[in-house]
Amino acid sequence: QAQFMEIGGAEVQSGGSLRLSCLAGAFPIAMYEMAWYRRVPGQLRELVARVDTADRKNYGAPVEGRFTISRDNEKNAIYLQMDDVKPEDTAVYLCNIVGSSINWGPGTQVTVAS
Repeated sequence: QAQFMEIGGAEVQSGGSLRLSCLAGAFPIAMYEMAWYRRVPGQLRELVARVDTADRKNYGAPVEGRFTISRDNEKNAIYLQMDDVKPEDTAVYLCNIVGSSINWGPGTQVTVAS
């Protein structure tokens, strides 16, 4: 049973950096393409970044060049390094298996001061 826990969210100033972690416990993420998403009230959930089982990465246009996704299969964890953050990055950040609509964790709040 996948149980994702997102940690690391905080309030940060524009231009600053933050590192988020997604912990999957005993779930073997090595078998799956994983992704970070973000959600803002009144908007659809947005794909932020994804990393497949061959460690190939893709990013949503708004974060391209600023965020970096990585994975550690031994720890069953993925990470999101957020650099040069902007106020429009403010959202609840969540992780999940790509294509999954279940097993969402609580998310972690990132707030970027303007």
